[in-house]
Amino acid sequence: MAEMKSLIEKRKQIEQFRQSNSLSAQHAEQLGQSIHNSWRRSHSAAIPKDRIAAPLQQDRQQAPDALQHALKRCADDLKHIAEQSSMVVAVGDVGSTIIWSASSRQMQSAAESVHFMQGGQWKEELVGTNALALSLKTQQSSCVFSNEHYMASIHDWVCYAAPIIDPYSKQVLGVIDLSTTWQHHNSLGLLAAERCASIVQAALLEQHQQQLYIRAFASSQVLFNGKILVMTPRQIEILTILALCPQGMTLDTLHQALYGERKVSIGTLKAEMSQLRDMLGGMLGSRPYRILANVEADFLQAEQALDAGYTESALKLCSGVFLAKTESPFLCAWRDCLESRLSDAIFKADETDVLLKHVARFPEAIDAVERLIELMPKQHPVHQYLVRNKTLNGG
Repeated sequence: MAEMKSLIEKRKQIEQFRQSNSLSAQHAEQLGQSIHNSWRRSHSAAIPKDRIAAPLQQDRQQAPDALQHALKRCADDLKHIAEQSSMVVAVGDVGSTIIWSASSRQMQSAAESVHFMQGGQWKEELVGTNALALSLKTQQSSCVFSNEHYMASIHDWVCYAAPIIDPYSKQVLGVIDLSTTWQHHNSLGLLAAERCASIVQAALLEQHQQQLYIRAFASSQVLFNGKILVMTPRQIEILTILALCPQGMTLDTLHQALYGERKVSIGTLKAEMSQLRDMLGGMLGSRPYRILANVEADFLQAEQALDAGYTESALKLCSGVFLAKTESPFLCAWRDCLESRLSDAIFKADETDVLLKHVARFPEAIDAVERLIELMPKQHPVHQYLVRNKTLNGG
């Protein structure tokens, strides 16, 4: 009884905060900085006042294969948790779109009515404050209680979310969310979400036998079954080409993609392939040449993020120039294509915070600077600073 009274008081206090025109530093601290920041972003996102459900994605993009396969392995365990706890469990991709869900009988109707199900798009700029998007934004576990949610239709909910992290690459692959009604709020809810994330991560680990992960932005690196392999730049280039051509390549085609018109013998490439096969424990096929291990890569994930329209995720993954020193005509052409797609995505982006973070990491990103100048009010100090710097740099 005392606990229910405490929850009712909490709801009243949050409603007072919601009605306030501005929050003092003390009130923001009581509310929680991450919720306060999310409210601020939600208010500036021009979300329709009458929105009661998340938009549904019509042409659903595929999540990374690794996450899809892992969910197949652990779906029964997650369904059992949903049923036993009277909750709805949902897994979202890096763009906050739900790719899998399971609901208890008690929550099924409520979940369907707000599109908290496969295909529901729960990005903050579409539906406002919610745990699934907040956990991805902060890359930490998040709880959003009752009327802390932006949409009134989920003020009766409490949601707990935790990021799903690839055990080898350490990249965030998605997010898992457990939701129920606010009357059933439990201080152990976040631990339960983290436990569910660990179930998915264990499934990822289990399927990652013979797993190859390639990093090609900034400093290049190859991990095989979680261990860093010492490789030459040429060997990394070969694996990157094969990762981009999973159907395989003939020796001549691979030679052309790698060396172009440079005078390098076929025998040299054969020797490289032989060394690579030894390093990968035979996980390199021939006729055609192809990688036999499961392949993940930061550049493949960036491409998937762009395909799905997730600009923020793509910019985070592109942490530097793709294989900056490569002379491979194939890889140079692919890099040019990627950079063109990134620039196009930047000029279509509306999220100033995402672009500001990108410019903070890459001050020379003139496309992001120009887009920010377009988006920000002319009287804003940052707008004036960007214009001044662009002029000084001859832009």
